[in-house]
Amino acid sequence: MSAILSACVSFDKLGTRQPFTIHSVSPTRALHPPKPSRRQRVLSESSSSEAFLSSTLSWPSRAAQRKFLPLSLLSRHLAAAGLLIGPAWALAQTSPSPAAAPTPPAVPAPAPTEAAPTVQQVQINGNQLSDVEERRRSTAAKIIVGRDEIEKFGDSTVGDLLKRLPGVTLSGTPGRGGNIRMRGLGGGYTQILLDGERVQGGLSLDSIDPDQIERIEILRAPTAETGARAIAGTINIITREGFTKRRNEVRASIGLENGRVQPRASWSREDTLGPMNYNVTLSAFRFDRADASQVHTVNDTDDRTEDKRSNSARNGVHLGSKLQWKLDGGDTLMLMPMVVYSSGSSHGDSSFEPGALGTLPYSASASKTDSEFSLARVNSQWRGRAGEGNLELKAGVGQSRNLSHSWTTEFDSAQGGDQREDDRSQGVERTGNASAKYSLLLENDHSLVTGFESEYARRNQTSQQLTNGVPATADYGDDYLANSLRLAGYAQDEWNISPQWAAYAGLRWEGIRTQSQGSDDVNHRNLSSVWTPLLHAVYKFDPKRRDQIRISLTRSYRSPDLSDLIGTTWLAKGTNSETNPDKAGNPNLKPELATGVDLAYEVYLDDGGMLSANLFARRISDLMRTLTTAVPQGDGSTRWVASPQNIGNASTQGIELEAKFRLSTLWADAPAVDLRSNASLYQSRVDGVPGPDNRLSQQAAGSLNLGADYKIPRTPVTVGGNVNWTPGYRTRLSENQWAVQSPKRVIDLYGLYQFTPNARVRLSASNLDPRWVETASTVGEETATTTSRSYINWALQLEMKL
Repeated sequence: MSAILSACVSFDKLGTRQPFTIHSVSPTRALHPPKPSRRQRVLSESSSSEAFLSSTLSWPSRAAQRKFLPLSLLSRHLAAAGLLIGPAWALAQTSPSPAAAPTPPAVPAPAPTEAAPTVQQVQINGNQLSDVEERRRSTAAKIIVGRDEIEKFGDSTVGDLLKRLPGVTLSGTPGRGGNIRMRGLGGGYTQILLDGERVQGGLSLDSIDPDQIERIEILRAPTAETGARAIAGTINIITREGFTKRRNEVRASIGLENGRVQPRASWSREDTLGPMNYNVTLSAFRFDRADASQVHTVNDTDDRTEDKRSNSARNGVHLGSKLQWKLDGGDTLMLMPMVVYSSGSSHGDSSFEPGALGTLPYSASASKTDSEFSLARVNSQWRGRAGEGNLELKAGVGQSRNLSHSWTTEFDSAQGGDQREDDRSQGVERTGNASAKYSLLLENDHSLVTGFESEYARRNQTSQQLTNGVPATADYGDDYLANSLRLAGYAQDEWNISPQWAAYAGLRWEGIRTQSQGSDDVNHRNLSSVWTPLLHAVYKFDPKRRDQIRISLTRSYRSPDLSDLIGTTWLAKGTNSETNPDKAGNPNLKPELATGVDLAYEVYLDDGGMLSANLFARRISDLMRTLTTAVPQGDGSTRWVASPQNIGNASTQGIELEAKFRLSTLWADAPAVDLRSNASLYQSRVDGVPGPDNRLSQQAAGSLNLGADYKIPRTPVTVGGNVNWTPGYRTRLSENQWAVQSPKRVIDLYGLYQFTPNARVRLSASNLDPRWVETASTVGEETATTTSRSYINWALQLEMKL
């Protein structure tokens, strides 16, 4: 016999077992590879690797144990589950188990020939797992959002797409994107990954066209492989996969907002070119928007309202590709280049309403801003066999540049006459990363993964601030240079303890070193590191049924942004005050550490639906918060300055409910309407801040989504809609500092008409009931309230497969 067949199961993502890959091995290879020894179960954390890491970063000891606050909120809100999913839950407990999927037929071995032995690979592709089924099989809690859900509403930005997902909210005005948050927690608590890598170089997710996304993975608790900088969770955006089938698609859309046209177009192609498989996606967009807002400022001497108006336009293009080669022996090599470019300008003016009290900083103002952003990066990936396991190597480099030039003229300013502010800035960031991951299947169904990661970023920022042509004080507006080095090592094991129990155990070490030099002309160095043990488990009450319990015990952290560690102060635009302070970095800032627990109960229905209730709690130490204080200046004056500080400990807990099912699950004669809903309730407390309202910054009390989709029988029409609601909240940040956010409600509708199997048109409307959004900031005796207008967003999209 000229060849033998050896089979291995590849693990592409945590807890998701992919179809068997059968390799034809030449007779020169061992006929019977040795069985894994028990030594292979030991994590490869050798003393030599520790010496390497410690030579680069310091390893401060953190042995203090954190305690959880009582989870009283969770027990109080357990009854809320019945309001959302009670009837369907009862039905799910009696639903029969689905029949087992048929086993695919065996592939016969190739007949021997006289030719020299060669290495061949035969891929057995069974039915692809659905998003819900892949979620069920994952040991770590994971939500999968596939292409069908991504393209349903024809969203123009990633943020608009994410806001409908369980536990995800957006800051900012509806239709204007905003920072992505999980569990209501603000910036830095949610880890954002792009193809498994951290987003670097100032890349905005809103610059990524949803047409370029294959799927989105949401992890509610961290894992050793994906990283532990995820106190709230992780959102991993996977761009279009490598070649799977020949595809050539074109999408073109016209949006309309407040009478202004927003065109967008994209082209995607998958094909082969000689030995190379490729996937390429090209998209272009133009935004043209008009905005209006009011700022009402009140203190012990002043009471004024400023009306602001602006018009902005921005053009952009995004090119992404995956090029893949299959090498000898079944190895693969992939290159993933990406290019992003956008430029725009805005014009604005403002004036004060009559009847203002006190002294006006100016009578009116006019401004103009030009900006430009560019990014180029290329990542590479090699996968192949290494001994008895699989080895994956990754490396990438990138560079981004951000230019901005703004002019502001304040007429009849309080300083006398007209005052002209001229601000220029340029930031260039260069990044590099490299990683290695080794996966090994052991006896008793153990799947061991070990890895090492390194990431480097260097940012050079130059800026100039002029007032009537005169440079600002030497202590402000200076250039700065900063760099960061991150190293990480991890090991994890996933295995089935029994038909009912599956477990995951992981350990990750991560260290970060930052260096910066700013306007204080001092070289600042910050070192931090953290060990994060991680445990996940799934218990199935009956392997033949489809309900299960998950539990996770984790440690995670939040690292400061690079800009927060720079010893530089940036002057505020306009008049410096309590609610319009200068901004400064803090080189002594420490990362936040969090100990967490997650507990979930899930039921998977026969129609592909599911029901779940998830409880979570986090205990946070060294909480970072930006506080505004009065800082004496060298000339004897005082300026208000906002800077980040570590203020102590905090805790947060909550419950998240989700239901997805077809209406006929409850009512046999009901129309085929697919229902989806999720509701979340959150509570938090900062120990060092007096109550009430001493919650974590930017965390609302919850969120709610209700949606439905319906394919009209015997017609090519599908319709659907969604209602998103986030309650308002008031947060006490310190003894004399508060922040207020008004409620937000967004109504989205869409209709899809399928002309032919290869052509369809989609009409969608977002924010159908536009409302004004209000935010307020109070520091001491001064309160500034900003009221912004939102608009309906219409979009008509044509989708064609060529």
